Amino acid sequence: MKSLKHIPTFATACVAASALWAAPAFAVDWNAVPGKDINLFYPGQASWEWVMTPTDHSGAATFRQGKNCHECHDVDGHSEAPLMGEKIVKGGKLEPNPIPGKAGTIKLNVKMTHDADNFYVRLVFDKPPETLGEEMDPNEGKVTMMVSDGKVQEAGRAGCWVACHDNLVTMPSAPPGVAITKYLMRSRVKMTRQGGADLKPADQLKAMKQDGQTLEYWQAALNTGKPAKAYEGQVLASRNFRRARVVTAEAQEENGKWVVLLTRKLHAGPGFKDIDPGQTYVIGFAVHGSHAAHRFHWISFEKTMVVDNGQADFVVK
Repeated sequence: MKSLKHIPTFATACVAASALWAAPAFAVDWNAVPGKDINLFYPGQASWEWVMTPTDHSGAATFRQGKNCHECHDVDGHSEAPLMGEKIVKGGKLEPNPIPGKAGTIKLNVKMTHDADNFYVRLVFDKPPETLGEEMDPNEGKVTMMVSDGKVQEAGRAGCWVACHDNLVTMPSAPPGVAITKYLMRSRVKMTRQGGADLKPADQLKAMKQDGQTLEYWQAALNTGKPAKAYEGQVLASRNFRRARVVTAEAQEENGKWVVLLTRKLHAGPGFKDIDPGQTYVIGFAVHGSHAAHRFHWISFEKTMVVDNGQADFVVK
């Protein structure tokens, strides 16, 4: 039995909640910020290589000719994402090990704004239902935003999907005993239907990183009754991440929903992408629930973002 001194009282919980809501990001007048709902779906084992293979993916030829993922599957007003996710999650070629009770799709409400110094992202989604699968991750849930500033051109075609390959951990071509994490094709000597194995020389990888040829991501780890934990990182030869020093994360449960706020400086220094007016960025989102890890998440198709002026899915002011 837990000692009573370790059981939070209602008053203590209220004080903690008040502290969260008093933080600067929560002080933004979010009612005045326009937002959009994005459909996230369960992708199963659909890797970048699967997308590019005509015998696996009926849209591969069209994609190879230059059409992007969202142009076929996620046009404004009509998204195939929910139907795709519900089909995949039930099991089959793209999901050999279906998880009982796993939802095929969830909806994510996204709002973004900025001031003179900081960029703010507010993400709201229904708390995913508990499933009967194993606990893969110590965190109850996670929400991630990935950003490309144009230096990873293929991200403009498929968003964060470009980092998902057939030889990652839990994927069909995963080598036994080796946990390969997300990576970009440009970091490999050669790519095949099974992904890429051999890394390019260290000096080439260093030059790519210094040139900003990476995907940047921000993540909040979520656990009921506890403060959110912020992580930040990059994807190039692998997914490198750490407890955040630049990105901050706050979270609150409200009426069965997670309300998550990510904050980052517009200009965060070396290793981070500058967020400047008029420049177009490609962004993607992912949510994990029920202690899931790796590919057992819900993901978005690629979206575009611009600050202050321009045309994009999100014009952030």
